Amino acid sequence: MRRILIIDDDPLFLQALEQTIAEGYPSLEVVSHTDPLKALRDINDEVDLMLIDLEMPGMDGTKLLHYARSQGISKSRIIILSGREADDLHRIFPMGTCLAVLNKHEARQKEVLRMVLQSMETRCRG
Repeated sequence: MRRILIIDDDPLFLQALEQTIAEGYPSLEVVSHTDPLKALRDINDEVDLMLIDLEMPGMDGTKLLHYARSQGISKSRIIILSGREADDLHRIFPMGTCLAVLNKHEARQKEVLRMVLQSMETRCRG
């Protein structure tokens, strides 16, 4: 089983994402947090993919990204989510900073996330 850690302070978005993963990708285990500080204890080498909201109170996604990297999480296992436009996100996180930066409300961006999840699901079954 592959483990996904989702950190997003929007409980409705988080719930919808958890439901989507549970229904469409049953081989993937989801651990989620609305409080980024409480999520710190779950950032470890058992995480196969992290989805981090950029804008959160207490600790923003940039700080979480740096913390995860300091804990040995590969940048290729981290996706930053935000309501900001993709161009803004790419300025904040240049190519190579993480696996992807996605606007969490754009359909095309959601398709990228779906492809990543599908790839993980396929590897679990293969």
